[in-house]
Amino acid sequence: MKTGETAENFSLIDQHGNNFILYENLDKMVLLVFYPHDNSPVCTRQLKNYNLNKAKFEKYGIRIIGVNPGSYSSHLSFCSSFGSNIRILSDDKKDIAKRFYAINFLGITKRKIVLIGKDKKVLFQKTTPSFVYLKTSSILSSLKKLNII
Repeated sequence: MKTGETAENFSLIDQHGNNFILYENLDKMVLLVFYPHDNSPVCTRQLKNYNLNKAKFEKYGIRIIGVNPGSYSSHLSFCSSFGSNIRILSDDKKDIAKRFYAINFLGITKRKIVLIGKDKKVLFQKTTPSFVYLKTSSILSSLKKLNII
């Protein structure tokens, strides 16, 4: 999916076993956060950073949604370990990651963020190496420079 294209609707289960349907959540912009592994050092720092700054994202009408191939029970344990209240979706077949080009040549989920607007269009996306992540301040700064927020 390229920037400017319409994101296809999808449905996945979150860490609480609840269904998440993309189009039903576009009352705000949705920031999909693809990441490789629950409980790995970089992924943990990334999700902790976004969780601590959730109010900053919400101020600009952005809902953060993690996406990872792990099971919903793994995601629940991961979120509980640092008190996260970010929804994390189980993309166990990696179908959604494939749709958003968030799979590397080894079949591992990339570290990638994709912002989808209320109009269902992909507004912004950025892939980083697996050993680094974009901090909240960097994401918001980029979105301001592009006049998205």
